Amino acid sequence: MCGIVGYIGSRRVVPIIIEGLKRLAYRGYDSAGLVYLDNGHLTKHRAAGKLSNLAEIMEEINADSRMGLGHTRWATHGSPTEDNAHPHSDCKGELAIVHNGIIENYHSLRRDLIKRGHIFTSETDTEVLAHLIEENLAGDLAAAVRLAVKQVEGSFALGVIWAAQPDQLVAVRHQSPLVLGVKEGSGHFMASDIPALLPYTNRVIFLEDGDLAVLQRDSCHISRLTDAGAVERPWQEISWNTSMAEKGGYRHFMLKEIFEQPQAVLNTFRGRFEPETGTVDLPEIGLSSAEIKAVKRISLVACGTSWHAALVAKYWLEKWAAIPVDVDIASEFRYRRLLLDENSLVIPISQSGETADTLAGMRLARTMGAKITAICNVVGTTVTREADGTIYTHAGPEIGVASTKAFTCQLTALFLLTLYLGQVRGTISQEESRSLGNVMLELPAILEAEMPRLQRDIEPIVAKFINCRDFLYLGRGVNFPIALEGALKLKEISYIHAEGYAAGELKHGPIALIDQEMPVLALAPRDGVYAKVISNVEEVKARNGRLILVGSTGDDNLARIAEHVIQLPEIHEDLNPILYAIPLQLLAYGIANARGCDVDQPRNLAKSVTVE
Repeated sequence: MCGIVGYIGSRRVVPIIIEGLKRLAYRGYDSAGLVYLDNGHLTKHRAAGKLSNLAEIMEEINADSRMGLGHTRWATHGSPTEDNAHPHSDCKGELAIVHNGIIENYHSLRRDLIKRGHIFTSETDTEVLAHLIEENLAGDLAAAVRLAVKQVEGSFALGVIWAAQPDQLVAVRHQSPLVLGVKEGSGHFMASDIPALLPYTNRVIFLEDGDLAVLQRDSCHISRLTDAGAVERPWQEISWNTSMAEKGGYRHFMLKEIFEQPQAVLNTFRGRFEPETGTVDLPEIGLSSAEIKAVKRISLVACGTSWHAALVAKYWLEKWAAIPVDVDIASEFRYRRLLLDENSLVIPISQSGETADTLAGMRLARTMGAKITAICNVVGTTVTREADGTIYTHAGPEIGVASTKAFTCQLTALFLLTLYLGQVRGTISQEESRSLGNVMLELPAILEAEMPRLQRDIEPIVAKFINCRDFLYLGRGVNFPIALEGALKLKEISYIHAEGYAAGELKHGPIALIDQEMPVLALAPRDGVYAKVISNVEEVKARNGRLILVGSTGDDNLARIAEHVIQLPEIHEDLNPILYAIPLQLLAYGIANARGCDVDQPRNLAKSVTVE
């Protein structure tokens, strides 16, 4: 959450900061601000609300500064006001700081600083850092930052500038993401995520926890918070380009990303599967065959949409790899008694690679001897660096806060992992692997062909249900998690209350809600539990519920039961979750768009949750 942009170099800094913050808006924010060096003094501008409010202020100011910092804030300590917006300053206004993360001991630090005469102008935890650095300033900003953060407990990514040292910008990372960028002859950049850098450079360094970087126009010196000696961090070339982070003619990023899924799924799968033999090649898994064969239990750890992907993977892994699987919400994982050891495999799933709860869970699992193989979309992030191995999804940047293509790519990567574990452990035959893998290879073309038709078919359903207050989603077996995901998508972006249930649970409570006003969407493909789902759907129909059925092409029974039917091609039932997620995404998008909601940046949500 929140966004940081910083620059020092030969170009005017304000346009760089504004553009960078725009590209980080997907992370969620409620205020924005920037600071720059102007004739030896720091000039600061802040605004509550949308970034456009700050941009309008800056249009009236012709700042020629070549060094500065910007920030978009998602409120944690203190309401979203101009006073609480970053950057924050010391008592003299000579130092400015931007911060992502949470300072856990800020109450005691603030109390002690006030006793020592410091004057606070905000309610934030961040401001204590500005005053701690101020107390330690003795001619060297980096040294003062080092001393200040020793007193701090919590997580932080920092950008700091000081008027008395106009030739440097200090960046610090501790349990909150921060990436550096360089453009030869132009200067150095810092940001909390890659999209902010892409208009200017694709050469980046991912700082590691405990790194402190001093950026100057023509140099970058990285050291540890515990030691001023230089450390090497490799530059990496990012293959994303700016057009990949733009809307490409679509009304919203979310819609563009829905339609990017066929290519994203194909990119994630191909090259790792041999169609002729059915062999999966995953050298990046980070585990030997002996270690895989020794695994007695798998724990899938994730949050939100990634947790739904994990729930699907449980069905696959237990069926094809014959390993018992636990699925944990990451924020709950480490607060129960974990029975993990060296024969346990923990699989953290994170789109951003920086999800705080997921990181905390995998770190605890590591201390208990478990092996760690991650599923992630972003190269070089904390999850990927701390895991034994990582299976990367190849979704490209996902800007919409509500995840779509990252979800289907996570499912794709988890299916690859299932086939691979089954092969190594001898629980899946070569012919079964070949058959399943080739269905997956065919799936992107099916998605591409069906999506325009699905969007058209969903339009009249959107018109009928746009003003509903509540929604139920039902599924069974491997499609139950897709019901959960469909409900999550609707509530995230349209603000309609929606819940997903296992269809067999209907009589255990939710059926009490069914009347002529209640919309019920049921996933009913012709699979092994088809008859059971139809029985549950008939119970809804008998109580006059407003039914939407998503099922198999050619199933005439569906139209007899429900007024609204969405049909999908029949594929292997184990891969239905990827196919059936698409119309639910399109339905949620259509309803939210028709209601005039901010589809790409839903209220109160953030793309990457980097605090607990």
